[in-house]
Amino acid sequence: MIYAIRISALIGFLGVALGAFGAHLLKAHLAALNTADIWEKAVFYQLIHAVVMLFLASRPTFPILSWTCFLIGVIIFSGSLYILAYTGVKWLGAITPIGGLALLAGWLILILRAFAT
Repeated sequence: MIYAIRISALIGFLGVALGAFGAHLLKAHLAALNTADIWEKAVFYQLIHAVVMLFLASRPTFPILSWTCFLIGVIIFSGSLYILAYTGVKWLGAITPIGGLALLAGWLILILRAFAT
């Protein structure tokens, strides 16, 4: 469980760092590609799910399946959006929904688990 807390905190740290990186160092580059909004969306979803992951990792009964879905979802969803925003390579948008499905799966598992208790 301590590893899950560390990974969750790392995801949060990277979300803040990437948000600042995009807002400052990459501002002109993202503006030139007209992809700043994509970068911001990636940061938003990463930070929201980092908080949820940290909360789940701190629970006495650690819901590892939901947490893992969120981790995979953040990596694929936000990761593909970061790459798309930086490079402008549009076909990466086809990968993003896979990450979105993983995020949805994490939430669905939490819903079903709540009904099971």
